[in-house]
Amino acid sequence: MVDATPGILTSLNTGSVNGGLGERVLVDYKDAIMDYKVTDLPAMALFGEQMSTDTGGNIDITMNRPSMKLEMIDEGTTPQYQHTKLRSERVGVKEWGIAVGVTRRMIEDSRFNEVEMALNEARKAVDRHMTSHIVKVVFGAHAADADFGTIAIDETTNESAITTFATNPYSGFLGANISASDIDSGSSRVNSYGNESDARLIRNHYFRAAGDTAGDLALKDIVTAIDLVGAGGYNATHIMISPAHYKALLDLGDFVTAFTAAQGEAGADANPTTAAMAAGSPVSNTASTGIVGSLYGLNVVVNAYVPSTRVGVFDLSTKPMVYVERRPLTVEEANPGFGIVGSYMSMRYGLKIIRPEVGAIIINGASG
Repeated sequence: MVDATPGILTSLNTGSVNGGLGERVLVDYKDAIMDYKVTDLPAMALFGEQMSTDTGGNIDITMNRPSMKLEMIDEGTTPQYQHTKLRSERVGVKEWGIAVGVTRRMIEDSRFNEVEMALNEARKAVDRHMTSHIVKVVFGAHAADADFGTIAIDETTNESAITTFATNPYSGFLGANISASDIDSGSSRVNSYGNESDARLIRNHYFRAAGDTAGDLALKDIVTAIDLVGAGGYNATHIMISPAHYKALLDLGDFVTAFTAAQGEAGADANPTTAAMAAGSPVSNTASTGIVGSLYGLNVVVNAYVPSTRVGVFDLSTKPMVYVERRPLTVEEANPGFGIVGSYMSMRYGLKIIRPEVGAIIINGASG
């Protein structure tokens, strides 16, 4: 005999005979749904630096800029005192919620499977919402989203439009038409680093791919994105692609003009396709490891939420986005009547890209 495994809405009655074997007690619906609180969000772990606040509405975050530097001084003199330059980012905190209900009869009739289905769907709804919200903020979808309040960002979007809080509270990576005079000045988001020229620092981080069809992926686009991230003083670590782009990446194994037989196997009958997929080739790890691999040293992450018209290259050792949490997912009891009992879940948080140098978005296709 195999013992039944208790579900989320059942518990062993330890005070009964035989330790409660075979006897189950219904636990409170509100307590049950709290067990479904989503605390592990992979998208947030990848992109977001989590912060908390005691107030709602708009939150101002102060960041320092690389401003101090050594100067040559005459012996016996005192150099001028230097101060840290600051930049402020405003994050809009909004409330999001969902009401989850089941009938009293479902509970009274011990129909735990249907109750648990409702709880599972509520938990998944939070996960889907957060993942979709984060992806739309990070990738700058082609079309504006009224539900989230995101705007359309592409290679023609000016930096001024990206940073205008009133119309785009989520910001974005570096946009078009940045002036060299803005580097290291005022509230500009562009900072000089190393020996990079002004022309390389003010390049647009949203650029059109070599192929203009959804799902197209060219290695030179990835190299360009790596260069954009590197010019800002960061080293790209991840590339985020859609399933359509992953197929294109695997198809690169059939395009062998960039490789020679010597790169793969030896002998007159060497197969150049095999050479292209051999160890050391740019696509070898991705082709051999499934949906997660390595390309040019970048970790390849495939997710269906990534648009088939966008590819993102990021240095995720430094989080590009801030997640400001006013209140985590909480549950309130609700009784709307008509035999319905349930809970109302809500959370208050805000998202914003505050480090615009650490990512680059490759755009292809006409819809996002």
